[in-house]
Amino acid sequence: MKLYTRGGDRGETGIWGERRIGKDSVRIETIGSVDECNAMIGLALAAGLPERAVSVLRGVQKTLFVVGGELMAPSRVGSGAELPRPTGGEIRELEDRIDELDAATPPLTNFILPGGSLAAAHLHVARAVCRRAERGAVALNRQEPVGEFVLAYLNRLADLLFALARSVNHEAGVPEELWAPRG
Repeated sequence: MKLYTRGGDRGETGIWGERRIGKDSVRIETIGSVDECNAMIGLALAAGLPERAVSVLRGVQKTLFVVGGELMAPSRVGSGAELPRPTGGEIRELEDRIDELDAATPPLTNFILPGGSLAAAHLHVARAVCRRAERGAVALNRQEPVGEFVLAYLNRLADLLFALARSVNHEAGVPEELWAPRG
């Protein structure tokens, strides 16, 4: 099988079981943002993270493919189509990790500037990209059903990435820079 098909050379792509749609559609933009978030998580992993974070994020990367599948196959939302499906435990898993990370870092008393260590900065960028994917999913959901899993998972994932960035900085002894209004 070749890497290229030439099928998208005119600005359209196929979605599972449906007609071809424009590559600039809300659906494809959202799928692209999910893919970009996954790539940014890969970049954060390459920057060096504690093993606990690595195992969590590898699971997240796999689940983001499930999210992409949910977005790529709109007609099968709620159907039994043969694509990977969420198991139902993915969101609870994120919440458990967020709670653990939050308990191990100092409480937030102010907004913090994204950054710190290289790995944490990459996690903050992944979080921002995840929020873009979430906004796209919300916009798409206004046009046609997306499925509650996608919306909830992206929302919770952004929270996890924020908590991980804080944890990575805390464990590395890198202080968080607090935002202060001008004045």
